[in-house]
Amino acid sequence: MLLEQERNQIVVFGRKLAAAKLTAGTGGNLSILNRPQGLVAISPSGMDYFDIRPQDVVLTDLAGEIRRGSRQPSSELDFHLALYRKRSDIAAVVHTHSVYATTVACLNRELPAVHYLVGFSGTRVPLAPYATYGSQALARHVAASLGSCNAVLLANHGVVTVGPDLPRAFAVAEAVEFVARIYCQAEAVGKPVVLPDAEMRTVVEKFKTYGQGRGA
Repeated sequence: MLLEQERNQIVVFGRKLAAAKLTAGTGGNLSILNRPQGLVAISPSGMDYFDIRPQDVVLTDLAGEIRRGSRQPSSELDFHLALYRKRSDIAAVVHTHSVYATTVACLNRELPAVHYLVGFSGTRVPLAPYATYGSQALARHVAASLGSCNAVLLANHGVVTVGPDLPRAFAVAEAVEFVARIYCQAEAVGKPVVLPDAEMRTVVEKFKTYGQGRGA
């Protein structure tokens, strides 16, 4: 099976997304780019994560043309492709509707560094302007707003995280949801104290080597 390892990972981490309550129902999506072959493995549209089998995972090229699979690819294929074209260090994309990160996105706020684990993204998690799901406008907003970060909130929608592989993109999604929960809870009590950019730059550098470069 072409890209068998990537297809298997999509199945495994799709189920992890659901089990970790980072998304609900058939929401969210995941993909992996095999750059040497120029092929993207992406979750199929509208399928329960526990029903998806490796053969259901769709393969496309970087132009979005389907190369393998009988299913329709995720409706958000365009922003996955836009991110792969934008940054050569990205080889996996995770999109979730996790509750606390989406709450911040619905406030149309970026997620500040109220906890050092925001360093999984960078010095903050920026906000992409709202656009209809699955649209080219949303793809442009996501790619433009991500910058050098590893996560971006989508206004009134959810969150997208990226990484050099799917386990690390998934870890970013978990960390962003944790920090978003802390932020929402802190806002309910008082005024959160935000770590300065200089400290966060130090944290980001430390994350490059901690745990064999796989974050904290």
